[in-house]
This record gives sequence, C-alpha cells and structure tokens, in this order.
Amino acid sequence: MTPRFAVIGLMTSDLTASLAFYRRLGLVFPEGAEDQPHVEAELPGGLVLALDTEETIRSFHPGRRPPAGGGRVSLAFRCHSPAEVDARYEDLVAAGHHGELKPWDAFWGQRYAIVHDPDGNGVDLFAPLDAPAE
Repeated sequence: MTPRFAVIGLMTSDLTASLAFYRRLGLVFPEGAEDQPHVEAELPGGLVLALDTEETIRSFHPGRRPPAGGGRVSLAFRCHSPAEVDARYEDLVAAGHHGELKPWDAFWGQRYAIVHDPDGNGVDLFAPLDAPAE
C-alpha cells in the first residue's frame, strides 16, 4: 500500500499572526487556536494545513532549529476566478502582508499572484483565465 499525502506542516514564529493570515485567506481554524501549540485546518480535497510553533517543534525534536530566513515553502491556492485572485491579493496586502508578485495574466493561462505569509513563505493565488466571472 502506498502512503497518501495528507498534511502540509508549517513551523511558525508567530502563531497568532499566521492564523490571522490564513483565516483572512479563508481557512477555518478552531476557536481558541491562538492558545494552542499545534493547530490544523482541513483544506478542500482532504489535505490538512498544520501550524506548529517553533517551541512545539523543539519540544518534540530536541536540537531542531527553525530554518534561517523565510521562503522555504511555497503554497498555492486555486481561487474561483481571476477576480478572486485580485481581491484576495489586495486584501492581504492591505492587511500589511508583503506582495511578492502583483496579479497578472500568466502566459500559461492563469491569473497569478504571490503574497508572503508572516514567516516569509510564498503563497501563490491562481485561477484559470477562462474561469467564470463572479
């Protein structure tokens, strides 16, 4: 039997900031998640995004340290339409998150943008250019 990919885990330096970012993106985390050392949100399709504090990771893996700098992981979220790519990007940037790449019509047929989460990880937003308008 082949293992099934099920969880994307991110080590976060500021759980509250990361929760605010991913909630703003539309993910649902349990109430009170800010007070927990490990939290999860189920993604459409059955994958899970897990956030762990650096302290939690060190407690389970003595000697492990977070990577220096950000941008070690990139996540990509498919949006419903090109207009949603624009709206999500603008909302996140207006909330103070770094916009790496403004929305553009990519030559491969997608509306595409990149914004950074609080730990500097790239979060790609995309939608097919021929997706229905909202």
